[in-house]
Amino acid sequence: MITTDFAPGSPCMLDLGTPDVRTAAAFYGAVLGWDYEPMGDGEDVEGGMFRKDGKMVAGLGKLTEEGARPAWMIYYTVADADATTQAVERAGGTVRVPPTDVEQWGRMAQYSDPLGGRFAVWQPGESRGIDLVDQPGSLSWTELYTSDTAAAKEFYGGVLGWRFSDTEMPGGEGTYTLITPAGLPEERMHGGLMEIGGEDLALAGGHPYWHPVFAVTDCDAAVAEVTRNGGSVQMGPADAEGVGRMAVCLDPYNADFVLLTPAGS
Repeated sequence: MITTDFAPGSPCMLDLGTPDVRTAAAFYGAVLGWDYEPMGDGEDVEGGMFRKDGKMVAGLGKLTEEGARPAWMIYYTVADADATTQAVERAGGTVRVPPTDVEQWGRMAQYSDPLGGRFAVWQPGESRGIDLVDQPGSLSWTELYTSDTAAAKEFYGGVLGWRFSDTEMPGGEGTYTLITPAGLPEERMHGGLMEIGGEDLALAGGHPYWHPVFAVTDCDAAVAEVTRNGGSVQMGPADAEGVGRMAVCLDPYNADFVLLTPAGS
């Protein structure tokens, strides 16, 4: 489970890069019940925050990086962004955005793993991260689709200190690798790695990619809002034994995310 104590190595923040801030804000408002709070005034505002019941759940910004696809970026807590950057480089990753102070709020950096999967880290200042997690309308899991689970384990284990455990997926569909921050019990696992073929990574040009899983009270109803508001569905809704009812979705600009109504909820 994800919590807001944000232990080192745990997800603490996420933001969406999109070509159209206002359309994306309306889409996620309809699907997840989020309110959009722009940073600044006027028609040219290029970003802001999403809130659920007044609590910050994610960031939103205009996609400006040349060649980048619209996508969610997930940030993980670290004690020292500069030391993490050195670890990324030693492990064969790429620094996309070097450690940068975000006013008094914290220090961030963005990377690609050796196969091209993009992720980010956050060194807390006055802000530790988002305010609401593991509740309907908020982040409840993070997941990496990759063509090489063994390489991902080696890289992320070395850089972020994660521990891994493998479990067989329902129906004999392969192995799923669970992620737990270093030093924490298994009930604090916050994400997973799924190995898929390179041909199934077309969304990110053949590279691995991370996506968020958002909890919802009614997966089918949320999926109906996805399609009603210009998004699409890649898989589901379908029941996953012991997990819940889930669907893999795309927003109007093909940023991917998962909707999940947890089992027993």
